[in-house]
Amino acid sequence: MNIPDNLRYTTDHEWIKLLDDGVTALVGITDFAQSELGDIVFVETKAVGTKVAAHGAFGTVEAVKTVADLFAPVAGEIVEVNGVLDDAAIVNADPYGEGWIVKMKLDNVADVESLLSPEAYRATIGE
Repeated sequence: MNIPDNLRYTTDHEWIKLLDDGVTALVGITDFAQSELGDIVFVETKAVGTKVAAHGAFGTVEAVKTVADLFAPVAGEIVEVNGVLDDAAIVNADPYGEGWIVKMKLDNVADVESLLSPEAYRATIGE
């Protein structure tokens, strides 16, 4: 299972990567999540400009057999939705790269540090 060391994780299987500007971050689902969901056929998110609470739902991922909610790792505002998600299979193919889902402007950057480290996430999924 691919669990990059430069990200933080949630128990809901989302990841977050703080960007160089120090106030925005990319959010997506983990390799574990996409493998559990199976073939992803559709991703729907709330609109750009939507404020989301920590652990608040910001969208859904639809796979062939199920639909799963997407939860914000921390509070913030959606400032961009990944434009390549029209081909939702990119989330299966590259969940930590081209398959990111939203970019958020974070309310409190320090909240990222309270999320799971790669080691803690590995333990959560039994890796």
